[in-house]
Amino acid sequence: MNSKTIKRLGILGLAVCLSGNLSAQSLPQHQSQLPKADSLPSRTLKQVTVKGFRSTVVESLPNVHGTYLMGGKRNEVIQLTDIDANVAEKTPRQLFARIPGVFVYDMDGTGNQINVATRGLDPHRSWENNIRQNGVITNSDMYGYPASHYSPPMESINRIELVRGTASLQYGAQFGGMLNYVTKGADTTRRFGFETVSSAGTYGLLSSFNAIGGRVGKWTYYAYYYRRHSDGYRQNSRSDANAQFGRLQYQATQRLGFTAELGRSTYRYQIPGPLTDAMFAQDPRQSTRSRNYFNPDIYIPSLKADWQLSDRTRLLWTVSAVLGARNSVQLDAFATVPDTISRVTGQYRARQVDVDNFNSYTSEWRLLHQYKLGNINSALAAGVQLMSNDLHRRQLGVGTTDTDFDLSLTSPFKRDLHYRTRNFAAFAENQFRLTNRLTVSPGMRLESGKTEMRGTITYYAPENLPTDISHHFLLLGVNGEYRVNEAVKVYGGWSQAYRPVVFKDIIPTSVYERIDKNLKDAYGYNAEIGVDGRWQGLHLNITVFDLLYRNRLGTLLLTNADGSNYIFRTNIGDSRSRGVEALVETQLVRTEKILVSGFTSTSYNKARYLNGRVAAGTENRSVAGNQVESAPEWTSRNGLTARYGTTSLTLQYSYVSQTFSDALNTPVASANGAVGPVSAYSLWDLNGTWHSKRGLTIRGSVNNLLNQQYFTKRPTFYPGPGVWPSDGRSAVLTVGLSI
Repeated sequence: MNSKTIKRLGILGLAVCLSGNLSAQSLPQHQSQLPKADSLPSRTLKQVTVKGFRSTVVESLPNVHGTYLMGGKRNEVIQLTDIDANVAEKTPRQLFARIPGVFVYDMDGTGNQINVATRGLDPHRSWENNIRQNGVITNSDMYGYPASHYSPPMESINRIELVRGTASLQYGAQFGGMLNYVTKGADTTRRFGFETVSSAGTYGLLSSFNAIGGRVGKWTYYAYYYRRHSDGYRQNSRSDANAQFGRLQYQATQRLGFTAELGRSTYRYQIPGPLTDAMFAQDPRQSTRSRNYFNPDIYIPSLKADWQLSDRTRLLWTVSAVLGARNSVQLDAFATVPDTISRVTGQYRARQVDVDNFNSYTSEWRLLHQYKLGNINSALAAGVQLMSNDLHRRQLGVGTTDTDFDLSLTSPFKRDLHYRTRNFAAFAENQFRLTNRLTVSPGMRLESGKTEMRGTITYYAPENLPTDISHHFLLLGVNGEYRVNEAVKVYGGWSQAYRPVVFKDIIPTSVYERIDKNLKDAYGYNAEIGVDGRWQGLHLNITVFDLLYRNRLGTLLLTNADGSNYIFRTNIGDSRSRGVEALVETQLVRTEKILVSGFTSTSYNKARYLNGRVAAGTENRSVAGNQVESAPEWTSRNGLTARYGTTSLTLQYSYVSQTFSDALNTPVASANGAVGPVSAYSLWDLNGTWHSKRGLTIRGSVNNLLNQQYFTKRPTFYPGPGVWPSDGRSAVLTVGLSI
């Protein structure tokens, strides 16, 4: 091996170590640029140790990322190994702390589900986002129920990528953007590797994560198994979760690779029931239910073919599915309705059983081609997406009077419905590098599909039930980026988006309710302009945004010809969110061994109804000018991190301003807690991490240091209207080992 070859190897190795971004998929391409090892004499190199700290935590995706174009779009990448956070319970306010404007909704028990939204959108199971794992869609049913019930453990995640809605033409039409969880991978330098992570904490928390991986010839494998138990902060709020994942990759040639993945997540959560405001003030840990349960069980299989057709052209074909069920058995009533044993029958009341079965299939072809148009360097991202979904919803089944988790029926379901969707989408976006500084990317997306609801509702006239909804949209967008210098860029964009009418919006809840047969999908746009600067020890990213959301759904009170009233479910108005998102990361003290850094991640969001009317008692009232539900004006998360060697400690302060549970902005909470304001709250968290040179990692967390009693939302549907307290002070200790 000559000196030039050694130098090439050394420079490449140092670059890889510093970037930490060499994936298993890209490794063969890097290797192909090097001389074959068996054709060169071996030589032992001296060990080189590189010391230093990362100057900032939040990264951005490159302008060309796989088969996506990301230039001119706000996006953030969080490497979980770079932050101090409660990974064992996947606390969103810590995981997303450095992403401004993320609103967190606590639901389904700590550690079970991540519910987040940005820019005034609904955070319920993050359903305003296109949720993916390793680029594979995990939303349960994008048209019927776009919530993501799939919930992998954070111990399995390497990084989180959040792309705002101005990039939606390339991956879907969602207002909220794409949220992609990238799973850890195998150490491709070894035939076998093993990682184990165990956690213990307050309220009976115990969890275990175990993973194996390696590379044998052209085959790379990775798999994990996970279990977690928690008794919960509130009475009767036990959780038991488990998850499995497997990935098998085959590198057929240097240009062609295949990947098969299968992920599964399930948990059983004992739902402690809603509280009234008086109950919350008395004891937020109390429960009003002991016999309510929720249980999603979701499988995500996928197959990928990744073909580098040439040095400039790449084709990625992904076939995937979301299969499984969402089950619940509960006494669904206000907090003021007790769940007690009847003196007459000597038994509890029969519970309600609801079951959703998901059968969602997606086939997606994505092409990236880089070319020159005259003297202009260009990149084209184009593709086709086919979706075929069948959501089978059965509700209002009469269950048992028992106390355990039991889905058996004593009387049939009153609702037995299918929500079938067939949808075709084609997209194209072209990135033109007009100068060395200026890049412009226009794009379009065509959506064409139809959703049909069929089935039976025992209390509803059959002739009024069938409902068809067509989805026909031509969505346009444009993004741009101007590089002021090596440190500063200005970016911005505008992109149209839409959200399909979901299943729950067209199901009449009683004989006194009717559904508008001309319901329209929500439609609007995302717009943003920002500046991103990175200097030595300082990172600044500030964005001004504007999100228009038309055709919001709600109910009106209408009158029949005979003078009687009925509830009419229809499009009731439009809303608009405008504001600022700002992130500042800076180094305060830096020496050879010590680094003290700080960050502030703050957003101002003025989300208001532009027009609209909703039913209020015996009348319809205007909501124009009212604050959009669950859309705080101010969200601020701030942290101070001290690092010494491989040890770090982060103190974080979070603030969320007041929100409302209803479009009427009811100023005083109702007696049953169903509607009213959600008070502002402030929280302190303390997290620490220590890494050893032998693969040992220890994490410690004290969450909600001052034991603040608070709640984040008053839901209008599942898990039930009322106050749902979040966790008070808790502590977690996590130990991980990689060998």
